[in-house]
Amino acid sequence: MEFVKSLFHPESIVGDLGLIGIILIIFAETGLLVGLAFPGDSLLFIAGVAASGAGKELLGGASLAALPLFIGTAIAAVTGSQLGYFLGAKYGPKIFDRPDGRFFTKARVASTERWLLKYGIGKAIFLARFTPFARTLLNPIIGTIGYPAKKFFFWNLISALVWTQGVIALGYVVGNRVEGSVDGYLLPVVGLILWLSLIPVFIEFYRERKAKRLKP
Repeated sequence: MEFVKSLFHPESIVGDLGLIGIILIIFAETGLLVGLAFPGDSLLFIAGVAASGAGKELLGGASLAALPLFIGTAIAAVTGSQLGYFLGAKYGPKIFDRPDGRFFTKARVASTERWLLKYGIGKAIFLARFTPFARTLLNPIIGTIGYPAKKFFFWNLISALVWTQGVIALGYVVGNRVEGSVDGYLLPVVGLILWLSLIPVFIEFYRERKAKRLKP
């Protein structure tokens, strides 16, 4: 039971499971439906703190080597998303053909496809990377609707690098600058990441509302 609890607590993952655990969690969160509950943003932030010069002191002895962390998480995020896309492309149509699908329905897939085509799949992939649940669910749906593999890989690679390297770097900087516990920084940082990722969505919503008002 304690091991299961540690899978959902970023500091426990870093302290008890180390680099391999972090890489596996990031891979699962971006590639498998079981990863929906994993703490991706906060895990990357805490991992960045652990890789900083003050990591041991701030996290009660937990520390990580920075270079393997940056490289390993990037690879995990890219390959995990590619797996999600592959599973959607290979098995998605069969799953969605069943009217009693547990996770998805035909109506949801059709609605998601319309939304993706309207706002752009590349933008959606990038924004989903910074949004919990969306970064897990969107990849198989994109695979299901037949989005070109090369284009998906391009946006997957760009978004994975910006997400992993950016959030880890933020934790690394905070770890080198603060004294005491980092718990007080965790929620504000994750909240900031989420709000920044939603800014383009709000802009699109505002433009759409404005365009409707201007129509005769």
